Amino acid sequence: MRKRTEPVALEHERRAASGSPSAGPAAAALDADCRLKQNLCLAGPGPAEQRCAADAGMKRALGRRKGLCFRLRKILFCVLGLYVAIPFLIKLCPGIQAKLIFLNFVRVPYFIDLKKPQDQGLNHTCNYYLQPEEDVTIGVWHTVPAVWWKNAQGKDQMWYEDALSSSHPIILYLHGNAGTRGGDHRVELYKVLSSLGYHVVTFDYRGWGDSVGTPSERGMTYDALHVFDWIKVRSGDNPVYIWGHSLGTGVATNLVRRLCERETPPDALILESPFTNIREEAKSHPFSVIYRYFPGFDWFFLDPITSSGIQFANDENVKHISCSLLILHAEDDPVVPFQLGRKLYNIAAPSRSFRDFKVQFIPFHSDLGYRHKYIYKSPELPRILREFLGKSEPGRQH
Repeated sequence: MRKRTEPVALEHERRAASGSPSAGPAAAALDADCRLKQNLCLAGPGPAEQRCAADAGMKRALGRRKGLCFRLRKILFCVLGLYVAIPFLIKLCPGIQAKLIFLNFVRVPYFIDLKKPQDQGLNHTCNYYLQPEEDVTIGVWHTVPAVWWKNAQGKDQMWYEDALSSSHPIILYLHGNAGTRGGDHRVELYKVLSSLGYHVVTFDYRGWGDSVGTPSERGMTYDALHVFDWIKVRSGDNPVYIWGHSLGTGVATNLVRRLCERETPPDALILESPFTNIREEAKSHPFSVIYRYFPGFDWFFLDPITSSGIQFANDENVKHISCSLLILHAEDDPVVPFQLGRKLYNIAAPSRSFRDFKVQFIPFHSDLGYRHKYIYKSPELPRILREFLGKSEPGRQH
């Protein structure tokens, strides 16, 4: 007897071929059934199998969708949680807000040696260090007028200090937050002012660049006062102008108010892209857009600034300043809104402290694209400075 494991169809064929009496109608039916099963196997899965496969595919797709939705919800809840947590974090740690205002930890451009201003194209500039207070050291750049470029080659610090007593006026430049005295747009302004015949003295506040110390509004103002006094000791009767940009306008008005109170005002004050006070600037800053309508915005974000001792109250300071004032502001400034500069001018112009001095506001149309820090590109700037600083002496009405 043949093994039972041999295929039935093959056994039937053998029997039919050998003429076995069992090859009758039943065998024929069995043969047809075998062939039908073979044909069904060759034809592939039937409707039931297809439906099962389709259902499995749909389940897998739905599973993937559910997984994606779960991940998206998880990300959304994390972002929402972070959004809500940040105001509480800033309120509990007001030092964070101070860091965001000063941005002194952002050193741009990177990898430059501030001891070598010539690497930035300032071949008539000397770097040195002053010490306003114990444990505080600030790095200073002094750029002489461009007409002295050749004479300045290879000269030491003593030569540069003596040069301040020449007949050329001096601009003390107070830069804004972030970066260093070697920032690209700042260097370009030094070059413009030097080409116009000015000495340019600039420095990094304590905590910026290679200057040593902890940033604060009081400390920044004291650093500026120390540099101003250092200049006045060496400049003789030469005019000394103070130029502040952005956050540096807050330092500038603090400084000039103090100088006016002690009756040693500068010959003029220039404010580029100024604000009214730090609270209004923080509220108008583009970084605050996502929280501007957050419930308790002032309490969460602005009060910590005040509690950190940061005010930079330009709007109050200008009421106590007695020297000529020039305000420069681009209409397309995205950092300090143009209306804040205009508002500051409207506060200063009618002030009694300016009754014997000129107060001028120069807007730059948005089509020029000067934005927050490119006013130095204006071909009109030399004329503006020449006309204003040439008429900035006290006692003259304009």
